[in-house]
Amino acid sequence: MEVLYSRCAGLDVHKKTVVVCRLGVDAKGHKVKEIQTFGTTTAELLSLSDWLTAGACTHVAMESTGEFWKPIWNLLEGSFELLLVNAQHVKRVPGRKTDVQDAEWLADLLQHGLLKASFIPPVEQRDRRDLTRQRTQLVRDRASVLNRIQKVLEGANIKLSSVVSEISGVSSRAILAELVANHLDPAQLEGLIHGRLRDKLRELERALSGRVRPHHRFLLAQHLAHLDFLDEQIAAYSREIENLTAPFDELVALLDTIPPS
Repeated sequence: MEVLYSRCAGLDVHKKTVVVCRLGVDAKGHKVKEIQTFGTTTAELLSLSDWLTAGACTHVAMESTGEFWKPIWNLLEGSFELLLVNAQHVKRVPGRKTDVQDAEWLADLLQHGLLKASFIPPVEQRDRRDLTRQRTQLVRDRASVLNRIQKVLEGANIKLSSVVSEISGVSSRAILAELVANHLDPAQLEGLIHGRLRDKLRELERALSGRVRPHHRFLLAQHLAHLDFLDEQIAAYSREIENLTAPFDELVALLDTIPPS
């Protein structure tokens, strides 16, 4: 088979170690294969980079193993042409034997151009993706906390959600705060509710006549504190996402001002 990359390497990535197969050629044009194992700390990965550079490697391939490939990618990016390959695709390539180490197999496939690289977006895009994914998870966590609050209220015979559309709204939070403090009087709600909810005052009084015990108040207090924390986290992530996307929004706005040719 034709050799596309005479000096390349394959990385078998694990949590604590990286097994590297470096392929090169000697003075007579014969293929030389070297195996080295490195740790995954930053200092050890920099040593890996130096070792690949010393071998004049141009291309490096690794499997997309969980999250373990990311630190290696971060340190090697910009110094080599990196290929992240799907492990299932590599296993489907004919000829693999169980006694052949993954690093050697990757290096051999890479050298002959038999690997299909996955798309890895630029670092700026990866940063924004990390932020948006984490923000999405926080929103899901918030919804779970609201469900747990609703479960506690139902257990205390409080039917707040049958009257209000959002138990995390301003009026609902004021009612829940009074409920936790054991100061809630269903007959005196005028100072706690706002807007259209005032039209449901009598219905709300009946919904709040439950059997609230100290156990319920404790659970509600913890859930409400958790909800406040998640709201702060979501707001912080939203601000950071806006900061990262602001330059792109400004560019789009500038392009919109350019008249069509």
